Parts: sequence; structure tokens; C-alpha cells
Amino acid sequence: MHSTSLHSNFNNPTQFVEGWYWALPSKELKVSKVKAVTLLGRNLAIYRGVSGEVVVVDAYCPHMGAHLAEGKVEGDGIRCFFHNWKYDSHGICVDVPSFGKPLPVCIKTWHTVEKYGMIWVWVGEEKPNLLPFVPELEQVDCDYILGTRFVKNCHPNVLLINAIDAHHFNTVHNLPLEIVFDSQTINSNAITFSNTTRGGDDSWLIRLIRPLYRKEVTYSMCYWYGSTGTVTLGPDFLHFYIIFALRSLEGGKTEGQTILVTPKRPGFWGWVLNRGLLCLTQQVGNYFAKGDTQVFQTIRFDLKTPTKADQSILQFIQHVNHQKALSWGTWHTVNYLNIQTPIGQEKNGFKI
Repeated sequence: MHSTSLHSNFNNPTQFVEGWYWALPSKELKVSKVKAVTLLGRNLAIYRGVSGEVVVVDAYCPHMGAHLAEGKVEGDGIRCFFHNWKYDSHGICVDVPSFGKPLPVCIKTWHTVEKYGMIWVWVGEEKPNLLPFVPELEQVDCDYILGTRFVKNCHPNVLLINAIDAHHFNTVHNLPLEIVFDSQTINSNAITFSNTTRGGDDSWLIRLIRPLYRKEVTYSMCYWYGSTGTVTLGPDFLHFYIIFALRSLEGGKTEGQTILVTPKRPGFWGWVLNRGLLCLTQQVGNYFAKGDTQVFQTIRFDLKTPTKADQSILQFIQHVNHQKALSWGTWHTVNYLNIQTPIGQEKNGFKI
């Protein structure tokens, strides 16, 4: 299975998985302001109406194609700068000054939600599915801060598999453990990988921290829509949570934003504790990212010779390739069937 196949979602710069994608931090969009955003090859205008609602519309006015981000927000609608046509929050034309009444035209709007300090856009033709979340925190009210924003010279899929590349924890991060990942499918768009560990009894560090865990050292990933990953790690009494929100750039590169999350704790001292925990979470994330940074500026991923240690990577590739594909720029459904290695078939002697 070649990662660059035109019939594969994985590592494919011409298509992507239907799902939720981050557009911009909430704090960057004030009330009655509009911004131009290019998301997965499509130009959008994103504005916040007087009610505080965020509206995402296709960028160009259907009259003459002026970019709506050059216009102004009026109430919860937007008025084009060029000829002053106005559209409401549903994209319906409600005023054409030169004509004296509205015309039966509209602009495409997209589902949005704000969470974790980010504006997310549902990119797809179907009804929105679940917004990405940390499985342990599904029903928990959380505090968060935005961490590092970055660009990498590889596809989001390739960046995500780093966290489930079992062998690199030994070669890059020098962990004296054999790590094996068990996968569990949450739904058609989400899959988790949780670790089991072996060995390490000769390491003083492992002997020191092992009493902090009932079973294995906690480390698990949950992947959503092949583009957003949540990390859970830490001792039994204190877990750290990091969300890696990724989106493709032109040419198969990645723009990402880390989001650091922790359960809300009551009172002033709970707030103070959470600020410290979120800062510590960022340091934990920076530690693991530090050794890998240069790899993702130069890698040309093509997994031709998988080994047993690559089992989790093959499972993730299979998971991504089973999801609904949309075309870069147009956001239209890809009409051909993905060509994939069937589940259970062996590749280089290992089942996927």
C-alpha cells in the first residue's frame, strides 16, 4: 500500500477526510469583525455577529465575486463592500440596495462550533459528527490554554503516526521499554491506541516510577478524522492531556495548534493549580516533540518495508483510508472507492 496512492486518503495532498477542522483561535475574532481564512484549499470569510455567533461562509459574493472579508458585519449578517449586498447568518440575501429588495440568491454557510478556545468548521456534506475530544474527559468541564502553533513539512497523517511509532520511543527518546499499542475503534471516525509496556526492570528510572502506576505507564492516543490527535499520559493520580489540532496546507504540509487541557477544579486555588498544570503539560509536550522536530522537516514518508513494530501505524493507515474522502479546494466527495489492503490481509508477513 503506497502512502502516495491517488486512491488513498493517507498522506494524500489532493484529498482529506470529511470532519471537523480548526479555523482560527476564538480570541482572534472579535464581535462585528470578519477575517479571510483559507482552509483546506477553500477560501472562506469568518465573522462574529453582534450576538457573538460565529458564521462561516464561502468567501465570494455571488454578484461579482468580491471577497466578503472586505465587507462589514451588520447585526448577525454581512454586507459586501463592493455593491452592498447583505446576507444573513444563513447565507440568504436580505438586501440589495440598487434593486430595492432582496434577490433569491445565497452563499454557502458551514457548520461551526467553538471549543477549547478554537473555532472549528465542519468540512463535509453530511450532518456533523462528534467534535474531537479526549476520551477520559468526554463529560468533563475543562480548562485549557493554547500552546504552540507550528508548520511542518509533511502531511498531518504522517505527523500523527509519530505518537504511535512504538520503536522510535527507544531510538529517539531512549526509553528502556518495549512499547506495544492496542487499538480500539470508537466510531468510524475515531480510533484509540493505548500502550502496554514490557521490560525496563534494569532502568533505575522505570523502577522509580513503576509504583505510580497500577498497570502500564499510561500513554494513549485518540485520533479523529485522521487530522486531530489527543494524548493522555502521566501517573495514575495525575493525567496530562494534549490536543494536536492539525490541518493540511498546500503541497501536503501541516499547520498545527497544540491545545493543553485539564479538568476544571473549583475555587480560586483550583484556578491557580490549573494554570500551573497547564504550563507543566506544555513542558511535557515540548519534551517529546523536541527530539522529532527536524525529522518532519525532511521526511518523505513511504512505508515500503513495515516490521512488527509498525503494526499500529498500519492500523492507523487502514482506519484513515476507510473514511469519507473530500477533494482539496472543492470539498466535493471523491467519487471513486478507496483501494485498500483488506483488514486481516498480510503485508510483508504482518497482519493489518
